[in-house]
Amino acid sequence: MSPTLTFTDRGIYCPAGDFYIDPWRPVERALITHGHADHARWGHKSYMATHAALPVMRHRLGEITTQGIDFGETVQIGDATVSFHPAGHVPGSAQIRVEVGGEVWVASGDYKVEADGLSEPFEPQRCHHFITESTFGLPVFRWQPQAVIAQEINSWWARCAAAGKTAFLGAYALGKAQRLLNMLDPEVGPILTHAAVENTNAVLRTQGFALPETIAATAEIDPKAHKGALVLAPPSALGSAWAKKFGSQETAFASGWMQLRGVRRRRAGDRGFVISDHADWNGLLSTVKETGAEHIYVTHGYTDIFARYLSENGWQAEVVPTEFEGETLDAEPAA
Repeated sequence: MSPTLTFTDRGIYCPAGDFYIDPWRPVERALITHGHADHARWGHKSYMATHAALPVMRHRLGEITTQGIDFGETVQIGDATVSFHPAGHVPGSAQIRVEVGGEVWVASGDYKVEADGLSEPFEPQRCHHFITESTFGLPVFRWQPQAVIAQEINSWWARCAAAGKTAFLGAYALGKAQRLLNMLDPEVGPILTHAAVENTNAVLRTQGFALPETIAATAEIDPKAHKGALVLAPPSALGSAWAKKFGSQETAFASGWMQLRGVRRRRAGDRGFVISDHADWNGLLSTVKETGAEHIYVTHGYTDIFARYLSENGWQAEVVPTEFEGETLDAEPAA
């Protein structure tokens, strides 16, 4: 009997259902965990994802053939029973559960265990085999509660406004940016958004996600008319000619990588806020335990270190090479 899921040069493959999960090369049928570009790529013949994930995928990929599925809904694909369950990573993100002949695998995609008030909260799934990311699979990565980081960001923004500076905050256009929007205090000043962020906001607003009022920072905008503003933009846009038109400013990055002082120095930003849409060390370990899985497959991130730790502590763990990237400091410039 062949394994329920196998690892190929196109992606994670299910022979019993003849489909791939988050494939990185064109395939006939792709089941997609979420809309970030390293998981949802152009070129597949058909896509299946949660109803909440599909609008952003269509916005990013254009005209694609899709099939939506509800969280917790069960579908039969060939001889495989498939269901999607909240991953807590970004709105609509899912873990994909696949069962064949009583054997259960879960491909988690990217996930975070802290409820952020925007994404569907993470739900651990019992399984025999668990495929986990390890973007932040080092003990040094331990996140503070979201409310603590919100206070830090709003205090920094208020100080910038009082000094007559525009506050630039760099974050992923999908997920992180909207999470930060819900953490911002609009009493401090106006919130401006880069086109990549605002376009994604528009898609999510049509789905019913509640986001604070924002102003699109177009090329025609007059920075002087928005004193004390915070501008939310992809990190790649910070320091650009577009950003420089706002005059006196401070820049900050919102990323789990800000936990590392060396990274903060290399980015040359004024501030770094430690917040991620991926699980930290404790979140990774607690999730592995909650799945009850004996076999753990570790993808993207600190794979060798995390897999070694698991192996030394009773799990059968191995590293699986993939083309997923996790969280980087140069987020997609457009969306």
